[in-house]
Amino acid sequence: MTITFAGPAAFVADIDRSRAFYEKILGQEVEADHGRHVAFKGGFSLWQADAAVTVIYGQKKQRQGSLAAKNFEMYFESDDIRAEWERVKGCCDSILNELEAAPWLQLGFRVLDPDGHIVEVGEPLPLLIKRLHREGMAPEDIHKNTSIPLEFVTHTLNN
Repeated sequence: MTITFAGPAAFVADIDRSRAFYEKILGQEVEADHGRHVAFKGGFSLWQADAAVTVIYGQKKQRQGSLAAKNFEMYFESDDIRAEWERVKGCCDSILNELEAAPWLQLGFRVLDPDGHIVEVGEPLPLLIKRLHREGMAPEDIHKNTSIPLEFVTHTLNN
């Protein structure tokens, strides 16, 4: 028997508000709606915090403090990162990082969801590789600047 990772569940204060953020702003599609627990097709779920605490701890414990400790990030990707940035920045109140290149050159941005969880949207690595190559970077330099294995870089460029 093997334990396999199935996906994270973020605790949220208001399931309807958070569901609207992930559906309307991030374009995620619901796979299963169990009322106080909503699973998305991307492999993550939202869980109404008070219900989660009751299930996990029983009536013995009340939830304390804020839900997000700002030390966990939900990561998403977009094939059109620039268009998504233009769309999201107009409807998201809490922007952490505007669209910019990370130290490994991948474009992305970060926002906070309604409960303060960090949400990153980045360009997929194959698109990063192709963009850097179009901009004149040789495969070896892409590897050195991004730490993406050279074999993956060359495979991506040849397909």
